[in-house]
Amino acid sequence: MIRKADIKDLPDIVGIYNQAIISRSCTGDTVCFNTNERKDWFKYHDNIKTPIYVYENESKVIAYSLISSYRPGRQAFEDVGEISYYVDFFYHGKGIGSKMIEHIIQEAINIGYRNLIAIILDCNKKSASLLEKNNFNIWGILPNIANIDNNNYSHIYYGLHL
Repeated sequence: MIRKADIKDLPDIVGIYNQAIISRSCTGDTVCFNTNERKDWFKYHDNIKTPIYVYENESKVIAYSLISSYRPGRQAFEDVGEISYYVDFFYHGKGIGSKMIEHIIQEAINIGYRNLIAIILDCNKKSASLLEKNNFNIWGILPNIANIDNNNYSHIYYGLHL
């Protein structure tokens, strides 16, 4: 079941995100968070324009997705949303990432976004495949811009016109 996230989901969301940090291939963050450190982030997303959704399995949050503002405060980009999605590593390969992306695309349309972008590291091949499966195309590359543990990675911008 996919539903809008509640503050009570924050510990599970943080746990899933910390898995992505530890993997060294799914995010540019390199230091894990605790739940308290993410409360302001959650509050920022607790509105109609930048929602967080969770995927529950047997009352446990095992994935989440969200829309963030792209270049907040710049009016020309008000109808551009940046999507992010994370699945508990134990549940990878079960189609949950695809369901989360499909859901977030529909929600973005309902909210009124005209374009979506997803920004990933070039070493995240699974995410690239998921995005391409959902009709996202590469719109730009920032070559070797991220440095994680002395390894350089490119930032790939995927985009979708809604």
